[in-house]
Amino acid sequence: MLKQTEELYRGIDKIDAHIHQNSRRTALLEEAEKEGFQLVTINTEVPDFPAIDEQREIALACNQKKTGILNFMATFSANGWGEPDWQVKALAQIQTGINHGAVSVKIWKNFGMELRDSNGDFVMADHPSLNTIYETLEKNGITLIAHIGEPKNCWLPIEEMTVNGDRDYFSKNPRYHMYLHKEYPSYEEHLQARDRVLKKFRNLRFVGAHLASHEWSVDKVAEWLDTFPGAGVDLAERVCHLQYQAVENQPKVKAFMEKYQDRIIYGTDQIDDGSLDAAELRATIRKKWHEEFQFFAEESTQTSKQVDKPFKGLGLDKSVLTKIFCSNALKYYPKIDN
Repeated sequence: MLKQTEELYRGIDKIDAHIHQNSRRTALLEEAEKEGFQLVTINTEVPDFPAIDEQREIALACNQKKTGILNFMATFSANGWGEPDWQVKALAQIQTGINHGAVSVKIWKNFGMELRDSNGDFVMADHPSLNTIYETLEKNGITLIAHIGEPKNCWLPIEEMTVNGDRDYFSKNPRYHMYLHKEYPSYEEHLQARDRVLKKFRNLRFVGAHLASHEWSVDKVAEWLDTFPGAGVDLAERVCHLQYQAVENQPKVKAFMEKYQDRIIYGTDQIDDGSLDAAELRATIRKKWHEEFQFFAEESTQTSKQVDKPFKGLGLDKSVLTKIFCSNALKYYPKIDN
C-alpha cells in the first residue's frame, strides 16, 4: 500500500463482519487487535464445522480471552426438520444465541441445496415451515443474514468460471457445484425463493451475504438493493468479483460502491479451524485485509491471485471507507460490542 493508504488504514475503525472462528485459539483475534479490527464470527451449519452449540461456545470462550474483539451470529439447525417440535427447537436455538449476545441470526444454503421433504422436494428459503422464524426475527428487530444460493459460477463449467477462487472451491466441493447436479434447483429459483421471503416480511432486517449472490454484476446487486431498500449486503469472499468487473469497467464498480455506500458491509469469510498454523493464519488474514483495503482505497493498478488480469482500484473517499469497513456493520448489527 502507498504510505497515505497505510495511514488511512491505521486511522479508521474496522470490522470484519464475516469470519468463522471454529478454533479456541486466539491467533486470529490477536492479529485483528494488532490491525485495528473487530470480528464477527458466524455460526453456520456446515457439515465439516463444529456443531452449532460448540461454535457458540468457542466464540464465547475466545471473547473471554480477548474481550471486545469477537462478536458472533447465531443460527438454527435443519436437523429434525419436519418433526412436530422442529420449529420450537429452532426458535430455542435462536433465543439461546440471542441470550448469549448474538448480533444476528443466519440461514444457510442447506435450505435449497440439501434439505428435502418426504416427497424428495427441496426445502427452499420460503418454505412455510420457516415463517414462524421470520416472524419472530421481524417482530424482535433481529437481523437475518442469509447465504442462499451460490455464486453464479456455481452453475457453470469450471473452465467458464470468472475467478480462481470459485474454480478452486467447486473443484474441491463437487457436491455444491450445481453444474454437475441438474436435478437441483436453479440459480434463479434460489434467489426467487429468498426474495419472496423479503416481499412477505417487509420489516425484516436483512443482509444478503456474499453480495446477495448477485456478485457477478454490480448492476444486479443495485437492482436488488433498489427492490429491497432496507436490505444490506456483505462482501465476504466476493471482493474478487468486484475486482474482476473492475478489469473492464472500474468507473461502474466505483459508482456502485459510492451510490450504495450506506448498505455495504465488509467481511472476508476467513475460517480458523486450526488447519493453518498460527503464523500462517495471521499472515493470510493480514495480507487479505491489506490488499482488499488497498483495492477500495487506492486508484492504482493492482493484481490479485483471484483475477487473471490487472485492474484499477476504486480510490474511495475516507467517509465511504469508514461506512463500508465499520459503521454499516454497526447499523445492521447494532449489538456489536463497540
